[in-house]
Amino acid sequence: MSSKKIVSLLPSSTEIIYALGLEEQLVGRSHECDFPEAVKALPECSSALIEEGGTSREIDTIVRQSVADALSVYKVDADLLRKLSPDVIITQAQCEVCAVSLTDVEKAIGDDLNRAVEVISLSPETLDQILSDIATVAQKLEVQERGKNLIEELEERRDLIKHKLKFVESKPKVACIEWLDPLMTAGNWTPELIEIAGGVPVLAITGSHSPYIKPEDLVEANPDIIVVAACGFSIERSLQEISLLMQLPGWNELEAVKNNKLFIADGNHYFNRPGPRIIDTIEILAEIINPKQFIFGYEGQGWVKFDLL
Repeated sequence: MSSKKIVSLLPSSTEIIYALGLEEQLVGRSHECDFPEAVKALPECSSALIEEGGTSREIDTIVRQSVADALSVYKVDADLLRKLSPDVIITQAQCEVCAVSLTDVEKAIGDDLNRAVEVISLSPETLDQILSDIATVAQKLEVQERGKNLIEELEERRDLIKHKLKFVESKPKVACIEWLDPLMTAGNWTPELIEIAGGVPVLAITGSHSPYIKPEDLVEANPDIIVVAACGFSIERSLQEISLLMQLPGWNELEAVKNNKLFIADGNHYFNRPGPRIIDTIEILAEIINPKQFIFGYEGQGWVKFDLL
């Protein structure tokens, strides 16, 4: 095992570093890296250019305009990177608006670090690719065996759920809302996680980016269960705007509404982070979709039921 100095500019890769037992080599983080708690003591190498406190609609408008103008919504602190002098920087190429991107890093470091820096860029779109990224990070940081053991542990937890649901025939339709205004459903790995947890995903396709939808699309799909896991939002933050859903035309006619099956999950910590805790996300969905079969203990912390009655 080497002793490379690492800067992680992704919450998910920070969690991978800790899960691999390499936290002592971590010298810097992004402003969004907040788990485990101890990582908050490290210097922040990035910042958001969008002010906090805006509504979902305001945030979406600013982000879309920034992307249209080829502007980043994040800033990387090149001076701090130079001071920290990392051997490895981990970032992503999956989504320009979800976290600091490869382009942001390349612009920031340029030739200014005066030394060779390895940039690891992750871009998973499926569960297998998330696990593959863990293996890649482990290989690049010369702890392949730790990576192999971690992946085996995560796969065992996934397979336990699959096995328990093998003969369960009832599979409710599940819509996972990733943004409230405008409406967006969770794509990439989320539909696959819903399937593993015993549901039938609607309005999104595994491996495809999260799509914007119209209220009539939700009505037509008529899900039995709705899970709100807004990108970057905690449960409390999503609850601040949950009334937006209830104002949608046709809302009261949905099966999920009639049967009181609306759930709010911590999108920021679970659904939106393609790291080791993605298996926690499957367990959360299993608790929601099949409460008689699974109690993992996430209720109240990872998700809550929003009582519509």
